[in-house]
This record gives sequence, structure tokens and C-alpha cells, in this order.
Amino acid sequence: MNHGSHGDRERTFALADRANVLMRDYGSSATPQAYTVWYTYVSGVLPLMNDAIKRLTAENGCLSDADIDSLYETYVDSRRLVAETERMSTNMLVEIEGIMEVMDLSLGSTTQYGESLQALSRDLDVSDQNRVREIIMTLVSTTREITANNRTLEARMRESRSEIESLRETLEATRLESLTDPLTGLSNRKHFEESLRKMVDGAAGQASPSSLIVIDVDFFKRFNDVYGHLTGDQVLRLVAIVMREHLKARATLARFGGEEFGILLPETDRAAAVAIAEKVRASVMGRELVKRTTGESLGKVTISLGVATSRRGDTAVSLLERADQCMFMAKRDGRNRTVDDSGVTTEALTAVA
Repeated sequence: MNHGSHGDRERTFALADRANVLMRDYGSSATPQAYTVWYTYVSGVLPLMNDAIKRLTAENGCLSDADIDSLYETYVDSRRLVAETERMSTNMLVEIEGIMEVMDLSLGSTTQYGESLQALSRDLDVSDQNRVREIIMTLVSTTREITANNRTLEARMRESRSEIESLRETLEATRLESLTDPLTGLSNRKHFEESLRKMVDGAAGQASPSSLIVIDVDFFKRFNDVYGHLTGDQVLRLVAIVMREHLKARATLARFGGEEFGILLPETDRAAAVAIAEKVRASVMGRELVKRTTGESLGKVTISLGVATSRRGDTAVSLLERADQCMFMAKRDGRNRTVDDSGVTTEALTAVA
């Protein structure tokens, strides 16, 4: 036995025991999918799925087989996206092979046509009128064959173009699904991290710096505890809607944690980023949250925001840490405010962290 992995082994068995208990208490059956969902839940590696499970169990007291299937397909079974991509790639290759086949036939016919024209041009040197007539008839017949082949090729190309366009749209939809947070429709953590890295890498060659805004919903746990997860989801959607209303096309909007959001602003300096952050903050605070089922007013929602602007030598990690720590300073200073990294020393940020 590898003694170095003993702790990991014990942890996996502990997770398995906990998953079995939860599956027995909240599940309708002990299928392999149910075990996978519950094991993933107790391991905590998919926080969005955990949020969904908490919401479903709070509403229904258990998870049905249909709930398990939906959770497994949405959060766990990444093979579905891989299989869909492979299927579309295969179809694309089949279409391309079909096009090449038809083109080969057309090219072969065109080559034969050219050879026939050369032979006929040599024959045209004769003075026999009957022979000239035969040559012309042969030329007309061959031209008709080529025309028919070209029409077939054009029709096949049109069909293939339509099929390839449909495959391209499906592939793009699948790609976007893999990068989108299902609750808010914003980018998910994967897309956020990829976009953040690209933005920071590209900032060095830009005339203007780039900025990052990190947003955290104030007292979010209280909304969940007092009003339930459905209301908590409503709060998250509200923040997402406001973000969309105030951001330009080039910005990347993301939900990268439970109640944490990010806004990537390429080629945007600190002053402009702070102005955007304040617009979002004021707009969220200006909305009244209403419980859909009863029409009851649940009061105002507020957010705390941290703004960091790229500096020489920044990495994606350092920029995110600075924005995150500015957000925590906003929390510490009373919430419902924006704090940026201008004039904030490294020591101050470290102390907050």
C-alpha cells in the first residue's frame, strides 16, 4: 500500500459514507447516477450543482429520479458535450468527403472534356463536311454532359453548405452552453478565467490599461435563510440583469461563484471602471425585490464592489486578488460601496486578506 495516499484514501471513504447517507435520506433510488451526484455534492467540487441541490431539497424535501437525471446531465456528465462535439465533427467530415467526391468527379469530367476538345480541334483541320458535322455534334453532346455534371455539383454544394452551416450553429451553441452559467445566463467561471487571462496578457500591448470589477451580494445568506433558495436565485438574476443593462458589448460579464460576479473591461482605465461600478451599484440598490408568489416586498438588494486596474507585471491571479481584496475592503467599510485599488498599498491589501 502507498502510505502517502492513506489520508486521501480515508477521505474518499468518508465522502462515500456521507454520500450514501444523503442518498438514503433524500433520494428515491440508489442508482449509479444518484451516487455520482451525491458524491460530487459532498466533495464540493461543483458549487453550482450544490446550490441547485439545496434549492430542490428545500422545495421538495427530496430529489426525484428526474431531478437526479437533470442534475447529472447538466453538471456532471461532461461527456454529453464531448459526444455532441464528436458527432458534429464526424458529420462535418462526412459532408466534406462528399463534396470532395463530387468535385473529383467534376474535375475528371472537365479533364476529359479538355482532352476531347484537343482531339476535336485536330480533327477540324479536315475538309470533309460530314466529319465536321460529326465533330460539332460530339462537341455539343460533351458540353451538355459537362453542364449536367456542373449542375449536380452546384446542387450538392448548396446542400452541403446548408448542412455545414447548421452544424456550425449547433457547435457554437454547444460551445456557448459549456461556457455559460445556467442560472443567470452570464459567463461561467471557466469562461471568466479564460477571458481574464487573455485580457491581462493583451493589456501590455494596449495604449490603455484594462480593469476588473468584482461584485459580491451583501447579506446574500440572509436572503437564502429567510426567504429560501428561489428568492436567492431571484437576487442573483437581478444583479445579472442590471449588469447587462449598464455594460458595453466588449465587456465580459460572469458569475464565477455562489453570489460573486465579475466584469472584465478591456482597455478601460480606473476612472471609467469605477464609474461603471457605481452605475451598477446604484441601479441594483434602486430596484425593489418582490416575491413572485405573493407580491410581498422583500426590500432592497445591495452589492459591494472592488475595482482593480492592470499594472506592469500583473498576472490574471494578481489582478483578481487585488480586485477581490478591494471588494472585501468595501464589505469591511460598511458594504454597498465601491473600493478601487488606487492609492491602496500592498500592505493594506494583505492586511484585509
